[in-house]
Amino acid sequence: MTQHAGPRLYLVIFAALLVLTGATIAAASFDFGAFNTAIALAIATAKASLVGLYFMHLRWSRYLTIVAVVSGLLGLVLLIGFTLMDYDTRGDVLIYGDEPPPALAPIAPR
Repeated sequence: MTQHAGPRLYLVIFAALLVLTGATIAAASFDFGAFNTAIALAIATAKASLVGLYFMHLRWSRYLTIVAVVSGLLGLVLLIGFTLMDYDTRGDVLIYGDEPPPALAPIAPR
């Protein structure tokens, strides 16, 4: 019951991946300010979606396979989210040999 696409669809997807790779290179050569990361992640998400849907045959999979993939992606999002929440709670980390900023320097007694 598994359907497979013909070579023409694979060539179209391959061409789309090449275009998106060119967009990645083009986006890396411009400065979009705060949107650099968002643009790079959007292009990477589009490429990963095409690979998953067509080259990994998720487009023609049963619902249980799709549930497994979505569960894995949700787990990844949770792990990255918890890591970023932990990173956000940490203060400045001093590297050995660096001088502490004036606000963190110990106050000398008078």
